[in-house]
Amino acid sequence: MSVTRKLSQILPHFVAILIAGAGCIGVAMWARTFVESIAVRDIRLTLGQAGHDWVDVAADGLTVRLTGTADTEAIRFAALSAAGTVVDASRLIDDMTVKAAEAIQAPDFTIEVLKNDDGISLIGLVPLESDPETILQRVRGISGDARVTDLLESADFAPPTGWDRALSFGLSALESLPRSKVSITAQRVSITAVAKNPDDKRQIERRLNRDAPPGLALALNITAPRPVIAPFTLRFLMDGENVRFDACSADTEAARDAILAAAIDAGLTGDVGCELGLGTPSTRWGEAAVAGIRAVQAAGGGTLTISNADVTLVGIEGTPQRTFDRAVGELEGALPPVFSLAALLPKPEVTESADGAQPAEFTATRSPEGQVQLRGRLGDETTRAAVESYAAAAFGVANVYPATRIDENVPKGWTARVLAALEALSYLSSGSAVVTETDISVSGQTGIKSARSDIARILSAKLETGATFDLDITYSEALDPLAALPTPEECVELINVAGNKRKITFAPSSSDIEQDAIPTIDAIADILRDCQAVQIEISGHTDSQGREVMNEQLSQARADAVLNAIMARRVLTSNLTAKGYGESQPIADNGTEEGREANRRIEFRLVTPEAADEDTADADGSPTENVEAGDAAAEGETEDTEESQ
Repeated sequence: MSVTRKLSQILPHFVAILIAGAGCIGVAMWARTFVESIAVRDIRLTLGQAGHDWVDVAADGLTVRLTGTADTEAIRFAALSAAGTVVDASRLIDDMTVKAAEAIQAPDFTIEVLKNDDGISLIGLVPLESDPETILQRVRGISGDARVTDLLESADFAPPTGWDRALSFGLSALESLPRSKVSITAQRVSITAVAKNPDDKRQIERRLNRDAPPGLALALNITAPRPVIAPFTLRFLMDGENVRFDACSADTEAARDAILAAAIDAGLTGDVGCELGLGTPSTRWGEAAVAGIRAVQAAGGGTLTISNADVTLVGIEGTPQRTFDRAVGELEGALPPVFSLAALLPKPEVTESADGAQPAEFTATRSPEGQVQLRGRLGDETTRAAVESYAAAAFGVANVYPATRIDENVPKGWTARVLAALEALSYLSSGSAVVTETDISVSGQTGIKSARSDIARILSAKLETGATFDLDITYSEALDPLAALPTPEECVELINVAGNKRKITFAPSSSDIEQDAIPTIDAIADILRDCQAVQIEISGHTDSQGREVMNEQLSQARADAVLNAIMARRVLTSNLTAKGYGESQPIADNGTEEGREANRRIEFRLVTPEAADEDTADADGSPTENVEAGDAAAEGETEDTEESQ
């Protein structure tokens, strides 16, 4: 009973202790939850105010765990710092992550090149793989002794598609333009340049459009200053249905349009131009020209020649005097004050003088081969010597055949007329100039588009007032040296023909060009002078005898030797590259001597954008778009062993 009593006495105390302990635990748990909720609330509030709503906050006792994904490392650190202002940093557990960085985009690569008489400046950003130093070396080769300013920067990214071909074309264009700005991107080349004259402008535009790689956008802004026209000349002819300009000059576009409109009203047809230039004697030049054309129309035909301020109106033989006088009177009243008028209505020609002598005549003919014959009458020995000396200077001493005779009764001013006719003939590739007392006739073919206008200007300036002349001149594109520039394919074909006449050969196991191959190098150099914008590769090849590495080195040395030989002939070579292929591209069986000799060769290969991006050999190892200039070794050459190489 005593034990039972003791238990009954102890049990209530034990229960009380248990209840008190449970209460303490409950209070502690409640306190913990309360503290955690306050910490989470305060941190979320602080983070939200700082713009970090992306952070998830969870409390575990006194520690606070931060999770979520930040856009950048800086944003993650800012969120952690903001949470640290609420609770001690030691209580924070950082489980936040950062988004993976996106791949850095390649920049826009571009080069701006400025070229003038002072030098060349480069500015822009280029791929590191393009090797800025190589670009500078090429530009220095273009500039010669002029200063080159380098402001290029580079970035370590792969060149964009089309960059290499655009860069090559842009620098090639720069080489042929003395004053220019060239902007180069991977897909577009923009060129701003100043040409010497309109013909030079047309030549530049034609060449650049021809040589631009396919798929490359080309923007051209080529300007040509207006030429100084001296004398400022207009010559208009109307004879029945034959209505034409031998020369037409205007000082403004408005004057040009008015002149052409008056000529069309008089019966002119076809596509006719009128050259804009400087040097007009009066701002009212167009007004005088229009009045003169209308006078010719009113007279029923004739020839109007305006040379500076001198106006000459020559009617057609048989025109009623009253009609001609009315037209002349109207023209005199319409001409601005600066201009002076001389009018002439021809009378029927007299074929013989009173004593039966033939009228004086001088004829100069030029054959397509360049031979010039001089026939007819000259006043004295001094005049004959002067005429023959002038002809020799204009056409070459060896090309002139004189067959003139002395006639002291030639008309006044005869020598000036003969010399003017010879100067006119120099503009023709073939033709004749006939001088009589009343007229000069020049006819033939020319490769100069402006020849008719130039000749009319010369004769108008050098003949006496009222003198008449007739021009029958045909322009032939085949004779035009500018229009005859070969295409890239024609360039390589011409090199092929030259190479087949006599092959390029080298001393055995050497890169020394043999003497017999020098004429071939000369011929190829001459062709390349007209092909300086065409990208061509000089390829060296060997047979398979000997070590592969030595074969490649020998082929490279021989290709370099050909390139240097062409350069030594003062040919610009920025469009040429030399590459040795060794034995990798055979064209014949290396198992025979004939095959090995064929495989030792130099080839000229037209480099196109497509070929530059592809392997230089087909699956069978034969080269693509190659033009063989000849065997690379003379007969009997040995490079069969390592010792011979």
